[in-house]
Amino acid sequence: MKKIIIPLVVSILFTFAFAGVAAQKVTVEILYMNHGPLLSTLKNIDNACAQYKEKITVFRYDFESEEGERFMNKKGVHQHVPLMIWIDGKNAVPVNGREIKFIGFPTGSGPASFQGKWTIDDLRNALNAATRKK
Repeated sequence: MKKIIIPLVVSILFTFAFAGVAAQKVTVEILYMNHGPLLSTLKNIDNACAQYKEKITVFRYDFESEEGERFMNKKGVHQHVPLMIWIDGKNAVPVNGREIKFIGFPTGSGPASFQGKWTIDDLRNALNAATRKK
């Protein structure tokens, strides 16, 4: 009986341990305004995130929806911004030796007054780093 129970218990423990590791995906939360100028940026973000589909879980929140308002309150966002991205709960992450804040349009896209200081490549690099940690 012991010969059967001990291997069974060990295999069950390993199964749960590996399932827990596999289930730990990087969380990407996107708060956005669903307006024309931002749609191409959202498509570029979706394309970047698609490369990590097995390693990340993406949540999108429309700025003007009830769910978006609840999310903004939870995150403490009180300003009018077209786009904000959080990676594992952080809006500012280190990328190639500098801190990147994923706020506003990426540099070079959208209205100049709403451009942030980040690029889609910065987002990819941040996702590369985050998915390597998990």
